[in-house]
Amino acid sequence: MEELIARVAAAAGIDAELASKAVGIILAFLQKEGPQAEIGQLMAALPGAQELAASASGGGNGGGLMGMVGGLMGGGGGVMALGGQLMGAGLSMGQIQSVSKEMFAVGREKAGEDAMGAIVGAIPGLGQFV
Repeated sequence: MEELIARVAAAAGIDAELASKAVGIILAFLQKEGPQAEIGQLMAALPGAQELAASASGGGNGGGLMGMVGGLMGGGGGVMALGGQLMGAGLSMGQIQSVSKEMFAVGREKAGEDAMGAIVGAIPGLGQFV
């Protein structure tokens, strides 16, 4: 997990604390929205991912206005709600894309291209960020 956080922080030009928070938010989102078999592969390939996702999903910060809008759309609001949460955590749109791209690059290295492709394919709109 430390390697993932360091790579995400470097790619996005953010500190490790914010990178950790962003990765946790994304992992929690993937657990909720993604195909369970492939999410299980990803979580198993990233030691500490389960704990990071749990800490992010229990945070209670709905992502401000975007999170509220996402909540009103039903369910979690999909990728829009995820973006709102990440912006609420302090990331710009450019940083969100950098974080996502690097995180999925590490996911491909650790869990495999097939698992990550299935995750991206199963979540509408996710492909534009990775």
